Amino acid sequence: VELVESGGGSAQAGGSLKLSCTISGRTFCVAWFRQAPGQEREGVAHLDYDGTTVYAESVKGRFTISKDNVKNTLYLQMNSLKPDDTGMYYCAADGIYCSLLNPSKHADFGYWGQGTQVTVSS
Repeated sequence: VELVESGGGSAQAGGSLKLSCTISGRTFCVAWFRQAPGQEREGVAHLDYDGTTVYAESVKGRFTISKDNVKNTLYLQMNSLKPDDTGMYYCAADGIYCSLLNPSKHADFGYWGQGTQVTVSS
């Protein structure tokens, strides 16, 4: 399984960015994580095979995770961006359902993209 992210960049606070992650191979649980300099990698949102989505409290109402199953591409639409959203964003996937692992724990995911930088300025 290979994951390739794109779409990162810079935005002003209040702006929007959309990240994409092209997935080759079959996966069941997919997620976005982010990591700010000097901080732990944290879960942002995950999407289970049945369409269930869960968001971190810090992004709820602002970010939307979705997947195009025809293109096998995962997306993260980020609106109302804040400087605290700055960091390296990674897509992650695994071959089992989200309910069978801890989707907020990065160590539970077996496949990772290379990351894409998001910088939000005030």
